[in-house]
Amino acid sequence: MDLLLSNSFDHIASKDTTKIRKGLRQIEGILAHICLGDSKTKPAAKDGHRRHQSAAAVSEQHEDPKRLGELSDDPAFREFFRLQDGFEWNVTTRVADCLERLLGMGSNGHNDMLILAALSNLQGLLLLHPPSRILFGREVYMNLLLDLLDPYNCPAIQSQAILVLVTALLATPQNTRVFEQMEGLLTITSLQSDEETTQSVKVTVLEFLYFYLLPEAPPPTRKGAFERRGSTDSSKSVHSKNIRSQEEKQRMLGKYIANVDCLFEDLQESDPFSSVRI
Repeated sequence: MDLLLSNSFDHIASKDTTKIRKGLRQIEGILAHICLGDSKTKPAAKDGHRRHQSAAAVSEQHEDPKRLGELSDDPAFREFFRLQDGFEWNVTTRVADCLERLLGMGSNGHNDMLILAALSNLQGLLLLHPPSRILFGREVYMNLLLDLLDPYNCPAIQSQAILVLVTALLATPQNTRVFEQMEGLLTITSLQSDEETTQSVKVTVLEFLYFYLLPEAPPPTRKGAFERRGSTDSSKSVHSKNIRSQEEKQRMLGKYIANVDCLFEDLQESDPFSSVRI
């Protein structure tokens, strides 16, 4: 696993877009193998072609994705998760840095596709390894996601960036506070009011606002390279200070949109995310 990651890191650290594309596809292939592959019965092949095959090739060999509960029993997932707990092998950090470089390379069709691929990988990584979400508690990385919501980015990038933002805030109240401090609410509601914003992006923004208004709960306490170290009591105290009530968030959001009361009432009545708490 570390050899596969090292190879992909070398590629996405390059300024050559062909190598970056290859590295992102390698990471996608690793994630696909974890989620779709059967590491118990199909060990990784020794030849380089098999080792670096695309996610599409992996998915063709396995009809059904694994259930989330099954991943913990998978040796490949356990090894991947173990490596992600250390900064040296953390893929989220490398992909986020790659994304920052891509943003500095200008906007064109080919570069936009690479940005979308990086965002797709980020979303998968943050779902598979929740402790990596703490990376977006740093302003430089939160600002990276907010920059992707700027009007000069294509609608596909804007929508995918919002999905990654949701994943970065999921069950991580401290990240939500950073998002608020960096005027994230202003940034995302500006998209909703901009006449040039496409309808598909506006729908994604609306879904985000529903998500934002959900009740918050402290994230599970877990020690590791990406978690604050300390006693359980002190960790609970830190997390509790980061939590806002729905009413507080409603008031904050009301500074930027006029119909927040209707939005909140609709959320209460329909409860669209009954199994989700942020």
